[in-house]
Amino acid sequence: MFSKDIFVTLVFILLFTSLLFAQEKKEYMIHTIAFYNLENLFDPEDDPITFDDDRTPKGKDHWTYKLYIHKVKNMARTISEIGKGLAINSPAILGVAEIENRKVLEDLVSDPNLKSKDYGIVHFDSPDRRGIDVALLYQNTLFKVKDYNKHELIIYDKNTDKRVFTRDQLLVSGYLDGDLIHIIVNHWPSRRGGEARSSYKREKAAALNKKIMDSIFATDPYAKIITMGDLNDNPNDSSVKKILKAKQHRKNIEIKGFYNPMAKLAKKGLGSLAWRDQWSLFDQIIISKSFLDTDYSSYRYYKAGIFNPEYLITRTGKYKGYPFRSYTNNAYTGGYSDHFPVYIFLIKQKR
Repeated sequence: MFSKDIFVTLVFILLFTSLLFAQEKKEYMIHTIAFYNLENLFDPEDDPITFDDDRTPKGKDHWTYKLYIHKVKNMARTISEIGKGLAINSPAILGVAEIENRKVLEDLVSDPNLKSKDYGIVHFDSPDRRGIDVALLYQNTLFKVKDYNKHELIIYDKNTDKRVFTRDQLLVSGYLDGDLIHIIVNHWPSRRGGEARSSYKREKAAALNKKIMDSIFATDPYAKIITMGDLNDNPNDSSVKKILKAKQHRKNIEIKGFYNPMAKLAKKGLGSLAWRDQWSLFDQIIISKSFLDTDYSSYRYYKAGIFNPEYLITRTGKYKGYPFRSYTNNAYTGGYSDHFPVYIFLIKQKR
């Protein structure tokens, strides 16, 4: 049997250990950073400068104000729920693609699903022939914009030497709870004409992306950079793997290096869009080395994912299991987008 002294000693040790663990238990702030291709979010008005004729009431898509408002509501609902299970909030920062103009963004952030979040907008009109742009949305209470600008992607067709007009790359720098973060939003040239024949365009886009990042690193080698977007290439393609040099594994990434958390998801066969029964992970979020440090006094990377709840998935028919897109065969389906959103979580220890 234990003596009284031994019993008291054991109780003291248990109490001390419990107290120690309680002191070591840490609390973290968590934010979602996301990207979403909104699949041709156009208003129904005819813009004489761009080729938006299909998305008008008299156009091929018979795009009316009623359909437009329904599409906006669908997009707003989805955005409001990205990352909500863990972050208990909609994305602090969200990159978007395939939007026509600033007006559609203003309608989007004014929807009841998002209005209380007070999203700010950074947007430029790009020279894309279809009139689609990229933009950044951010919660004003969480992210304070310091600076922003656009970088023009100049490409010439290999066969005709004519300019290929495509999307600019958007750079936004700002403070997330005091942490300076640089975000590049992309929508690289499509695979129209075939993957191999069009790959040089995306490699040019990757080279511009790298140039932007190198200019940031020239000032601060430890800069926190996030490049995100619809790259129209997979994590293992040359543009991402060889030009951006975004790596699949976190170990041995050097200063000014990049980690691509989407690479592991792609390796598992997961994707953000499907075509001819094959999944691709064109939508990616890639982060610089400084997000991988283990000192959580500032924001660090936690994990990544693809947001694909049941309501975003086609339930029946030929495209069962695909993203539930909003338009098929020139008819409005009531769906969302042909892409799933992607996201990462950033965490920071509470003081």
